[in-house]
Amino acid sequence: MENAGAGSIEDLERENERLARLNQIYLLVISRYKEYIEEKEEIAVAELPRLVMPSSPLIVKKATEIQDSIENYFYEQNFKEASVAAFNFVQNKVEEITLPLQFWLNPEETTAFMAGDATDRNILLCSLLIAMGNPSARVLIVMGVVNRSIRVYYEFSDSYTMFDLSSGSVSEYASKEEMLAQFHITDETTAYEFNDQVYVDIE
Repeated sequence: MENAGAGSIEDLERENERLARLNQIYLLVISRYKEYIEEKEEIAVAELPRLVMPSSPLIVKKATEIQDSIENYFYEQNFKEASVAAFNFVQNKVEEITLPLQFWLNPEETTAFMAGDATDRNILLCSLLIAMGNPSARVLIVMGVVNRSIRVYYEFSDSYTMFDLSSGSVSEYASKEEMLAQFHITDETTAYEFNDQVYVDIE
């Protein structure tokens, strides 16, 4: 029995070593063809709405699971609670990763891998909120000279709720103007928002 156990451990170690070597080869291939891949992956910011996919089956399934987790779910009464549950799902279950190149994941891929970069995760959250019935949800990106902020917000019951996956915070505002004021948008700032239907530059 001891030999069998030792053999199993040795087999596992060899498999881990094989996978480590394979990952190194994958990284080499990615690094070698990084510019080519990024060229093919490049999309104009105005095309970002196509990455928000609230109608895709996997997103609809996850949105339904979140709604069903709330007893006697009713949109008008429980959407805010469900939106926080969606935020917690992405925040706690979908790992933020940094790839060695610019590569877009759509929300179904982010959900399937349970991982994505900051933009992928925010696009997933926006997709879930729209799939749960709130078409006002948008991804907001603000780029200053040195900083880049990305958030998801939605309008509901005459207020604006904004999610920050980077800090894990949820904030509520009485108006969109109040919400945007915290970003101190100037002529040197690039700011825009989008969902599956629109792309808007913010000035």
